[in-house]
Amino acid sequence: MARITVIGGTGYAGRAIVAQAAARGHQVTALSRSLPEERIPDVFYVQGDATDQATLVSVVEGAEAVVGALAPRGPLDSDSFRATYRILARLADDAGVPLFVVGGYSSLRPAPGAERFITDLSDVPVHLHDEIRAGAALVMEDLPAAPKTLDWVFVSPALRFGAHAPGERLDRYRLGDEVAVQPEDGGAISAPDYALGLVDLIERGERHREQVNLAH
Repeated sequence: MARITVIGGTGYAGRAIVAQAAARGHQVTALSRSLPEERIPDVFYVQGDATDQATLVSVVEGAEAVVGALAPRGPLDSDSFRATYRILARLADDAGVPLFVVGGYSSLRPAPGAERFITDLSDVPVHLHDEIRAGAALVMEDLPAAPKTLDWVFVSPALRFGAHAPGERLDRYRLGDEVAVQPEDGGAISAPDYALGLVDLIERGERHREQVNLAH
């Protein structure tokens, strides 16, 4: 079993990933700004600020895989979000452990070689544009620019994913690459099924420095 650290371990995606990893017997550490009222058994919770480098060092040290499940909203604006991930990437690289990032749908492509969905956000409310662009910048700019020694996987969910669209738990998923599994309507996936796929990726260790897509 692996020692897995989840940054943002009490958010929508983070909590599901923590629950899935713990259920499989992994040793899970969950970092979050505040501690949850209901804790998942056998999970080590750490309260702290992900923008603080010393805090990140303390939870990355000793891990065998790190998951970033942060969102560029609230206390984390676009700039601090990207800066935090750059620090996290450096720490994971220094520790020699893979970094799995909870991504977004808009950075995917509708077909091989096609422009990413993010090139046209005309159907997306304007107030969401900054956070969508910040998330996409991780896989379009920041992670590819990291040292080749950093092993990363950017895990994009289907379009309908989040607390606003929880979806049905099916205990299955489809795995694609940077081309969306369901480009026509974006598809959907529940948090438990996304977590199922992400923990499978950690356990199998077959993807390296690439973007993947999880959908029903």
